[in-house]
Amino acid sequence: SAWEKALGVFNIYGGSKNEREIFYTALYHTLIVPNIFMDVDKRYRGTDLKIHKAKNFTNYTVFSLWDTFRALHPLFTIIQQKRTSDFIKTFINQYKNGGYLPMWELDGNYTHCMIGYHAVPVIADAFVKGINDFDLKTAFKAMKSISIQNRFGTDAYIKHGYIPLDADRESVSKTLEYAYDDWCIAEMAAALGNKNDYKMYIQRAQYYKNIFDPQTGFARARINGKWYTPFDPAEVNFNFTEANSWQYSFFVPQDIQGLIKLAGGDSAFIGKLDKLFTTSSELKGRKQPDITGLIGQYAHGNEPSHHIAYLYNYAGAPWKTQEIIYKILKEMYKNNPDGLSGNEDCGQMSAWYVLSALGFYQVCPGSPIYTFGTPVFDRVDINLDNGKKFTIKRNSGSGFYIKSVKLNGKKSDRTYIYHNEIINGGTLEFEMSSAPCFDFGKEPENRPFSSIKRHLITRVPYVRKGERTFKNSTVVELAAPDKNAVIYYTLNGKEPDAGSKIYSKPLTINKTTCLKMAAYIPERGFSFTVVSNFLKVNHNWQITLNTDFDNQYTAGGKNGLIDMLRGGSDFMTGLWQGYSGTDLDAVVDLGRVQTIREAGAGFLQKQRSWIFMPKRVEIFISKNGKEFIKAGEIKNRVPENKEGTIIKDFVLKLKNVKARYVKIKAENIGTIPSWHPGAGNKGWLFVDEIIIK
Repeated sequence: SAWEKALGVFNIYGGSKNEREIFYTALYHTLIVPNIFMDVDKRYRGTDLKIHKAKNFTNYTVFSLWDTFRALHPLFTIIQQKRTSDFIKTFINQYKNGGYLPMWELDGNYTHCMIGYHAVPVIADAFVKGINDFDLKTAFKAMKSISIQNRFGTDAYIKHGYIPLDADRESVSKTLEYAYDDWCIAEMAAALGNKNDYKMYIQRAQYYKNIFDPQTGFARARINGKWYTPFDPAEVNFNFTEANSWQYSFFVPQDIQGLIKLAGGDSAFIGKLDKLFTTSSELKGRKQPDITGLIGQYAHGNEPSHHIAYLYNYAGAPWKTQEIIYKILKEMYKNNPDGLSGNEDCGQMSAWYVLSALGFYQVCPGSPIYTFGTPVFDRVDINLDNGKKFTIKRNSGSGFYIKSVKLNGKKSDRTYIYHNEIINGGTLEFEMSSAPCFDFGKEPENRPFSSIKRHLITRVPYVRKGERTFKNSTVVELAAPDKNAVIYYTLNGKEPDAGSKIYSKPLTINKTTCLKMAAYIPERGFSFTVVSNFLKVNHNWQITLNTDFDNQYTAGGKNGLIDMLRGGSDFMTGLWQGYSGTDLDAVVDLGRVQTIREAGAGFLQKQRSWIFMPKRVEIFISKNGKEFIKAGEIKNRVPENKEGTIIKDFVLKLKNVKARYVKIKAENIGTIPSWHPGAGNKGWLFVDEIIIK
């Protein structure tokens, strides 16, 4: 049958019956999608929702690319090259029909789900592996086109060299994933001889450096030139996609040597990996059901972590990779209906197992190498599309540590294998040991490689110290992540250049100021310009919060409600303060008794995100801060079920009222009502500014 043929690509010998069943179940899962999406006459509905006819290819659907570019599609380049070619031809026609490559395509529809433009690595990976019987010119044009669509933060990414927190949600994850996708475009450009495109995209591939904080060693969000605070690498928040900083700070597959350098070298990088796998598994911040299968903060149940256990190989400690991979293979995959540690995600979870059980994994699709883990079976024969056979043997007992390797009978000290060495057929033999073999794969020349060496960029500087809003003055300290960089800056709104002032000591700012700065290294040139605005407020207010805001939505902290900064239509971009199931109860001290004409606050509703207007807002006034008189209240008139994002100021007009203290109490909706999908959970209250005139 067709399924017997598909599953018969692997012949397994040895291992337990349970392990063989887990393997073939995983292989079955990898083959369920993508699905053929056309009739017998080859007509299909395109991404323009019109009817087209497939010419010389089979049209497919269900491309969960944020998940599947990592292991599923690399697996297909080994066992299903013809389908891989058809997938790419499908992508090209989706571009021709709908205007851009898919991100997460379903039944001819762009769902705009997830992040990145990960059709790009699927195309690039196939290309570098010799699967290139598609329209290369149009494919490359499509790859470039999706990288400049000015959607989902790409406009800010191109403008700033990273995505600032207030430019788009999930800014850290998007910056990291766009940088990897851009590396794939650069590699295609190099292969096609497009030097200008190569330079542009290989520099974009380094934008990940602009969000790595040299002090903490983690990838972090940035806002107004500063690192976003408070920061906890275990916190799951709107700066990351289904993950936290622990899980995303290792996503630089295109320049792992560069990542190791940022960490402080091999030993420091190994230490950081060790801590990832051994630190507490407690997650902070919002509840994210996708983050499962935890080993420390490593989350095997979700895709951003899938490559991380293999990174020890790049730092010369492959025995540590072997330990972790063995643990994952044994603990995260069971022969049960609930045998996976997370969502299958269209075959990605199982593809990880299939490749890892063979003994290798592709950390960086687009680079045709697979790095070693630990094989499960005594022998596996891969029956390749080209009629050849590649055999993997596991010798010497039950140990999971690799002692030595032979490729086609010859000893190999490498901890990786090239794709063409598999496709050409042959035999890979692992000599195993029950004890770690510390010398195997230790030397740099035997490690897998991932490094950007040309057209290096200068990292953007940052504000180390300085309040965004201040009353009298603020002291501003600047810093450059590159130690040999010089910072040029201006305070008049002009772009900094070689004629601008050189930063040498902290700056005292005593008026509203637009600071612009750029770092400079002679052999690399200027970094992107970073803009930091400092606002002098026209009051001397103090605020006391009697209820606690959620750590994910701080609006900059306690003073965020009296800083004269208003939130925009996206509640995830840092200027909204959020209260989960809790009322807002705040007292503002105006500093002296004065006449008040109006008082209130600004609120946001987005009911699909569980955010609702307050039921009512009460205003109290006092001259001494102890005895408060109710001045009035504003009841909500915005329907709870109103769609979209609604921003509304709840302001009470006052006449001849004198007071020093103003108390604002906004009543949270409490429990989400029964008509809502989130019924029974806590509702959110979002406020951006207290208004007093």
